[in-house]
Amino acid sequence: MIPSTDRTIAAIASPPGSGCRGVIRLSGPEAVSVVQTVFDVRLPTSGLPRRVSGRIRVDELDGDLPAAVQVWPGTRSYTGQPSAEIHTIGAPSLLEILLDALYRRGAVPAERGEFTLRAFLAGRIDLLQAEAVLGIIDAADHEELQQALTQFGGGLTQRIRELRHDLIAMLGDLEAGLDFAEEDIEFLSAESMLDRLSGIRAALAGLLRDAEVRLPSGYHPRVVLAGLPNAGKSTLFNRLAGRELAIASDQAGTTRDYLSCLVSVGSRTVELVDTAGTADAGDAMTRAARDLSEQQTAGADLVLWCRSAGMSREECDRDAAGLEAIERRGTAVLRVGTRIDRRTRPADRLPEADVSVCARTGEGIADLRKGIAAALSGSRSVRQQLLATTAVRCRDSLRRAHDAVMSADQSVRQEAGEEITAVELREALHELKIVCGETWTDDILDHIFSHFCIGK
Repeated sequence: MIPSTDRTIAAIASPPGSGCRGVIRLSGPEAVSVVQTVFDVRLPTSGLPRRVSGRIRVDELDGDLPAAVQVWPGTRSYTGQPSAEIHTIGAPSLLEILLDALYRRGAVPAERGEFTLRAFLAGRIDLLQAEAVLGIIDAADHEELQQALTQFGGGLTQRIRELRHDLIAMLGDLEAGLDFAEEDIEFLSAESMLDRLSGIRAALAGLLRDAEVRLPSGYHPRVVLAGLPNAGKSTLFNRLAGRELAIASDQAGTTRDYLSCLVSVGSRTVELVDTAGTADAGDAMTRAARDLSEQQTAGADLVLWCRSAGMSREECDRDAAGLEAIERRGTAVLRVGTRIDRRTRPADRLPEADVSVCARTGEGIADLRKGIAAALSGSRSVRQQLLATTAVRCRDSLRRAHDAVMSADQSVRQEAGEEITAVELREALHELKIVCGETWTDDILDHIFSHFCIGK
């Protein structure tokens, strides 16, 4: 059930723990008057937002607290209601005492996500932007933060708005034609309708594709080291990890299981996985190691295919076959020439590679990190505008909107009548309203905002 917006709510809005500054946020009809009961300077009750410095006085404290109050007396606040924020010393015990004092003076505890919910209900943000607030809070790395900020800034909303504008314009032209059907006036030719529907369908297909493959929040792209046995994978794994995690040996087949750890690459965190070498099936343990390695590469966002300097002709053939098998699956691959220190002469030819490294000395490792970051930026693991929470909620609506446009296309081709085409376009518009939150139910809002923390 959606909580009443007539209540004046309050909550600690600063991060948990001690800090130089703590923030208590209030929103509701009595927000300013409730704060005034504990603040020694007169606060404005009308006009533009203002910041007022003064001191907090409550009976539970032996002395006064220095504080500043940011006041939004009207409807220009985040929530679209009179609001206030108390900025003071960030000691958890002091903030709790102050919050209890505000509760006794008329405020009530805010529920999870209630401030953002009020912003949505007041029309200050749409549902896509509300979900982006949660994405900003929960962002696990810089990439996820940028995705959330893009969605909050209206990037996705703009794409939906343009789609809706195209649908509304086409529907208007269709319905105008229906009004003059008896006068034999053609407002839209079949060719024109099919052309416009093609553009709309392509845009919807792009959004739907993002929604269907969007990775969950907190997911770290999987970067898997693969290659022939004794290609230097474990030594490279240890170098990238910054510590000795894998057993590195000149003896082929040392690695039988797989190891993984989190590694920073540029501004993002990836899960680095070391696997057994790609070898012909031998004993049961070798076959199991090979199968496990194939499972890891199949689920990779990026495979670092390691090919050692000094391979024999037979090894080169097996190496090429293994690389081809991975590329056939459509997995992004970065070819890494390893053990370049094994060249006996400067003229010795190195294996064909995108990056060449010596994990033992660290030569080429900086270039490899840059190569990993660049490869991931262009791979399927990066969704620039669609957050996971949004993708889950919107997937069915986008699919139904896409199906409705497909049906409209078929009705035009089969000359079923402009009335049928118009019905399908209205259905697509209805589904896009659900995506933006113009059509919603209490259950949808409960599900979204229950994942927020208190104070947001």
